[in-house]
Amino acid sequence: MRTRVRGWRWRRNPLRRRSDVVEAWTVLVVAVLMLVVAPLVGAAAGLHAHGQARALAAVQRAERHQVRAVVIDEPSRRPSTEGDHRLPYRAQVRWAEPGGGVRTVWTRVPAGSRPGKPVTVWLDSRGRSVAPPPDDMAVWQHAVTVGLCAATGTATVVFLSRTVERRIALRHRLAEWEREWERTGPRWTQPRT
Repeated sequence: MRTRVRGWRWRRNPLRRRSDVVEAWTVLVVAVLMLVVAPLVGAAAGLHAHGQARALAAVQRAERHQVRAVVIDEPSRRPSTEGDHRLPYRAQVRWAEPGGGVRTVWTRVPAGSRPGKPVTVWLDSRGRSVAPPPDDMAVWQHAVTVGLCAATGTATVVFLSRTVERRIALRHRLAEWEREWERTGPRWTQPRT
């Protein structure tokens, strides 16, 4: 039958070794790092990423504008399987500019777009076809992903550090036991006469 005494590494007793005290403090530090510091690092990284992504999205919204265009050519690639229908394809589109001219470019269009079908095209300040600027949901997804990765990375570093420390502590504990046995062993192994 085995009994477990909580906090025995913190109490003063003759069986407590220095390595037990070091391990007790290490467990406390690791618990604080895992439960407090890792989430704080994740939150800070997520908030920083959110601010940067929001600023980038605002810049892209200012630089880009959308026009309604008409598909004038068949998409460059047809979906080959049932699950491939949602992927965008490249096709040639045309729209009328505000000055009266007509522009034609190759751009990505939704799957299933046919000639004559209207589509929305995003253009940058130089008139090149570009992706639409990220919306608020994409900004939040980016921020949450960065925050989770930062928190997980911090927790992983703490866990790996604890594993390395535990191996080193075990090596020291075994060396300590060996030294103690060298002092105590001869008294136990001498033949009694």
